[in-house]
Amino acid sequence: MRFRQSFVWLLLILAIGAFVHLDLGHYLGFEQLKASQAGFVQLHAQQPFTVAASYVVLYVLATALSIPGAVIITLAGGAVFGLWQGLLLVSFASTIGATLAFLVSRFVLREWVEARFGQRLADINAGVNKEGAFYLFSLRLIPVVPFFLINLLMGLTRMKTWTFFWVSQLGMLAGTAVYVNAGTQLAQLESVQGILSPALLGSFVLLGIFPLIARRIVAAVQKRKVYARWASVRPKTFDRNLIVIGGGAAGLVSAYIAAAVKAKVTLIEAHKMGGDCLNYGCVPSKALIKSAKIAHQMRHGAKYGLSDTTPLFSFKAVMQRVHDVIRAIEPHDSVARYNGLGVEVLQGFGKLVNPWTVEVTLNDGQVQRLTARSIVIAAGARPMVPSLPGLDDVGYVTSDTLWDEFAKLDDIPKRIVVLGGGPIGCELSQSFVRLGAQVTQVEMGERIMVREDEEVSALVRDALQADGVQVLTGHKALRCERRGEDKILVVSRQGEGQGQEVDIVFDALVCAVGRVARLQGYGLEDMGVPTHRTVDTNEYLQTLYPNIYAAGDVAGPYQLTHVAAHQAWYAAVNALFGDFKSFKVDYRVIPWTTFVDPEVARVGLNEQEAQAQGIAYEVTKYGIDNLDRAIADSEAHGFVKVLTVPGKDRILGVTIVGSHASDLLAEYVLAMKHGLGLNKILGTIHTYPTMAEANKYAAGEWKRAHAPQKLLAWVKKFHDWRRG
Repeated sequence: MRFRQSFVWLLLILAIGAFVHLDLGHYLGFEQLKASQAGFVQLHAQQPFTVAASYVVLYVLATALSIPGAVIITLAGGAVFGLWQGLLLVSFASTIGATLAFLVSRFVLREWVEARFGQRLADINAGVNKEGAFYLFSLRLIPVVPFFLINLLMGLTRMKTWTFFWVSQLGMLAGTAVYVNAGTQLAQLESVQGILSPALLGSFVLLGIFPLIARRIVAAVQKRKVYARWASVRPKTFDRNLIVIGGGAAGLVSAYIAAAVKAKVTLIEAHKMGGDCLNYGCVPSKALIKSAKIAHQMRHGAKYGLSDTTPLFSFKAVMQRVHDVIRAIEPHDSVARYNGLGVEVLQGFGKLVNPWTVEVTLNDGQVQRLTARSIVIAAGARPMVPSLPGLDDVGYVTSDTLWDEFAKLDDIPKRIVVLGGGPIGCELSQSFVRLGAQVTQVEMGERIMVREDEEVSALVRDALQADGVQVLTGHKALRCERRGEDKILVVSRQGEGQGQEVDIVFDALVCAVGRVARLQGYGLEDMGVPTHRTVDTNEYLQTLYPNIYAAGDVAGPYQLTHVAAHQAWYAAVNALFGDFKSFKVDYRVIPWTTFVDPEVARVGLNEQEAQAQGIAYEVTKYGIDNLDRAIADSEAHGFVKVLTVPGKDRILGVTIVGSHASDLLAEYVLAMKHGLGLNKILGTIHTYPTMAEANKYAAGEWKRAHAPQKLLAWVKKFHDWRRG
């Protein structure tokens, strides 16, 4: 720490120490103010300039040092100087003091905070640069956070000092006026009965309702600014209460909720109802995984006391089963069902024309325009296709297209390359190798399943390799080539041996390197709605325009069907009832599973996330290899790993690796959602023999590690004494 910073720290400590030692806080109490009021008023009448200047200096120092008592000093301003002079003095003194506190915080703390929390502060600074003035103005108008904390925290950002000063001056003016006015009424009190005077009661009512009024003012100002360019085209009446663009999980749930509360709602879907999950993701992949697992179990029948058998099957029949499963579930998401629920379903492409109007190009070529008070964008995501030279020449499939393309084949492609080491790539690699293909999985990073802890990544890699997948981590795809009849992917080794090129011959190439939100073609860019990989939304899922919401993959931050449905509730309810009550979307307890074998299921933090965020944690681990049911099922591998607050049973996160991990996780999701700790899980009866007992035994491991050893030592002595 530099000498000047140390010197400022010393001055601050001395000033605060003097304040405490001299008991100056005694003079900042309500009773003391009343006792001194008459004397201050008389002194002000005799020496108005001296008293005013002294008051300003005192106020500036108190605010700059973040000393408690600003409310009393403000009331004193009204009591001594009256409304208008008091407002003038307090307004400028409070802003000058706040700016000094802002500068002190910046000078003393910012370098240290930036060094320790650089990335997080960089994200905050990006927001401050974009909307910092308006955000500060909102905080000043709505004093949920104490003003002294705002001064100190803003000093840690890159906000300009002049911006902080003038925004604070304007933002605090209304609140200052209310407090100073209350001070003028307090000055008129002559007895306890005077407290019931209408003027004073009015001041206290203003103090109580001011945050609500201020919030309305902020919202109105922001709306006026956002909608200014569209004021001339705003409809006087609306065709619908809600229009939903996209018929995937988020869109279906949004429309369902609107219909359930008797709103008039239109759902627009250009392609297949059910979206990615039903047609390309969750449903077909799980159907494929099941068939592949049965084939795997047949090959390893000896594991169950049976004979190993080579499964005889038609790959076309396997893919036909996948489509049969899709068709069996389709009625749940069909046009007919949603029409029956009261939702108008239009088969076509919807595009925003203005904040209230959607132009629908129907699949039969007709075009119509609909208006609605609110709109939900639930356009979903599409597979990301890497820009590899020669990729189009050799041909490829994605997690969307492979279901139709592979269904045309009589036999599974002999040699398959899967690009990507995330959940989709791992699930497909394992399934295809179990169905008889030679599979090479290519991942540029150091390991697959990079969002999971290293031991989880290693376990999944071992499982894939045991099934026959050639896992190439640390290999970057460079280009695709045709050499005669062969299709070749050229990759480059990273790390040790960097630059060495490797040729991989394949018959089919599957791109599974992630999914990107569908942002183009919906009118977002024409309307200036900000997007950064996903649509920018606030905590209520509102976009730039408060009546336009986004939910599901297009909104992020999770690309999970159940999260899309979760967001849809907030989007629909806020869209329909937000004028009365809005709800912030809750991401505190989000579970997910990768359906490889063994499954990987997680909720909350894992170790690498806790370490990255600097969160203290304690690990409890139970090996499923000791679980009776797992042994009986020949599935005795994997573990339950629970992160808890050190010394407490409060759950921070859980990772489960093993058979039925996705089902076992539900108990922890419930516990975390409702604040139940490991002691509650331990005290819950679990059926024997089941895989779910793993959760109870994990809780038991935690309990044993926290057994009161000193107390148990005394208990042992007690039992020894009882035996005589």
